[in-house]
Amino acid sequence: MSTQVYHIPVLLNESIDGLNIHEGGIYVDVTFGGGGHSREIISRFKGGEHLYSFDQDADAEKNIGTMDTEQFTFVRSNFRYLKNWMRYYGVEKIDGLLADLGVSSHHFDDETRGFSFRFDAPLDMRMNKRAGKTAAEILNKESEERLADIFYIYGELKNSRRIASAIVKSREQKSIETTQDFMNVVEPMFRKEREKKDLARLFQALRIEVNHEMDALRDMLKAATELLAPGGRLSVITYHSLEDRIVKNMMKAGNAEGKVRQDFFGRIESPFTLVNNKVITPQQDEIESNPRSRSAKLRIAEKR
Repeated sequence: MSTQVYHIPVLLNESIDGLNIHEGGIYVDVTFGGGGHSREIISRFKGGEHLYSFDQDADAEKNIGTMDTEQFTFVRSNFRYLKNWMRYYGVEKIDGLLADLGVSSHHFDDETRGFSFRFDAPLDMRMNKRAGKTAAEILNKESEERLADIFYIYGELKNSRRIASAIVKSREQKSIETTQDFMNVVEPMFRKEREKKDLARLFQALRIEVNHEMDALRDMLKAATELLAPGGRLSVITYHSLEDRIVKNMMKAGNAEGKVRQDFFGRIESPFTLVNNKVITPQQDEIESNPRSRSAKLRIAEKR
């Protein structure tokens, strides 16, 4: 097991500046992970504020450490249940929500959970190890058509049908249980010069399906839209085009599909005003010190 840092927070100052923290406010970090963003939020508290941080992974809970218990509540749950949990804690309105949608470095460096093709491990990929189907179960039980859809929609792989066909033929002989089993089937499908990039997309697609990431994101953003008080901020870091499109649509049109509604005068009716019209991306020095930040995009919006 790797002893590397659990996770280096991306766009740390920019994302938390975007929350516009003020005295007495209630804030939510829906992606606690290594706790970097949460610690920075608490360090900026002036008095009377509170932070609720979500993470469904038991490993993340170990990072609470010295968090200020008076002003901090950890919620071990998927962020799609944001509204339910806020109701449970008696919170009617929040003043800011931060989401860093990137998969934690910890998950890629954990040799036991099947998130990366760098290690041979059981194909699990569940963020919450207590619930849901594993990646192996999906590969061995889903139809060829469904597998092709997963790889095309979530991985944007043009040869998704060929990959799905190869998986179905292979599993008839022997079930696919480990990352190496999976690699043996799919590696011949990729050209050498694009192999790493396409394998990363393939693993991404499978991980998104295992964790229902797009559905969870839609649910969380809808709940955030309802919970944010007027003037409250939504600060979201995305890493791939699928999630970025949903966030962009929500901030621009108030829904995940981007269906624009206009008033009598042709003005777009959205619950948000964009704080940064142009996406914020990491500076070169951050990319050099943390290569995983390379594809990060930060969008910030304010509730009308």
